[in-house]
Amino acid sequence: MALFITGDTHGDYSWSKLNSKNFLEGTHLTRKDFVLIAGDFGGVWDNSKSDKYVQNWYNEKPWTTLFVDGNHENFDLLAQYPISEWNGGKVQFLTPNVIHLMRGQVFDIEGIKIFIMGGAQSHDKWHRREHESWWSQELPSNDEYEEAARNLEKVDGKVDIIVTHCGPDHIQDIVGRGWYEHDKLTNFLQITSEMVEYKYWFMGHYHQDRCINLKHYICYHDIYRVVKKDNAIEVIKRNN
Repeated sequence: MALFITGDTHGDYSWSKLNSKNFLEGTHLTRKDFVLIAGDFGGVWDNSKSDKYVQNWYNEKPWTTLFVDGNHENFDLLAQYPISEWNGGKVQFLTPNVIHLMRGQVFDIEGIKIFIMGGAQSHDKWHRREHESWWSQELPSNDEYEEAARNLEKVDGKVDIIVTHCGPDHIQDIVGRGWYEHDKLTNFLQITSEMVEYKYWFMGHYHQDRCINLKHYICYHDIYRVVKKDNAIEVIKRNN
């Protein structure tokens, strides 16, 4: 099993990284291998032929695609997909090989324990139209925060990695003070960063490729492989 993590794809806007030589070279992927997109998947947007093309493109790849929701998803459409359970947490199958990992869930993927918390606040929502290009559901509900807390409690506040779309308060301050504001979600993630034991944290949202420190990674074009060997987690950058 291989687990790869990368940032936003926005439909087909920035998915070329998944066809790159550096990502695919020497890698023979199967359905038991996973590519996890850290938000703004963009394949559920307007229920158009473009949506279907994007979903089919991913569905036909040799790996299984997982994604965290970002702020640029059509949450009205996403809510129409049935909810099921997969690897210990709640998911929605867009296709047999494209899976939405829902907010506040803890998944066990071949021994790698992953906490997922999607969503982010759109800093450009002032020029977007609600239910067409912006959705208030981009930020989690109280129920989702409460479910996240319960699920973290079930694992005694210990996971291997955290994957979110936006980051906690202190990361937003580093990335773009004055541009990215603190909100209830970044506050929640800040508390999570202080209370939960984790080895690595991956996030998208900021359209940057940046290693904040040896624990926190912002992904856009970059792709990382997460490997577990003898109870140790290793992160390997796949593309340069």
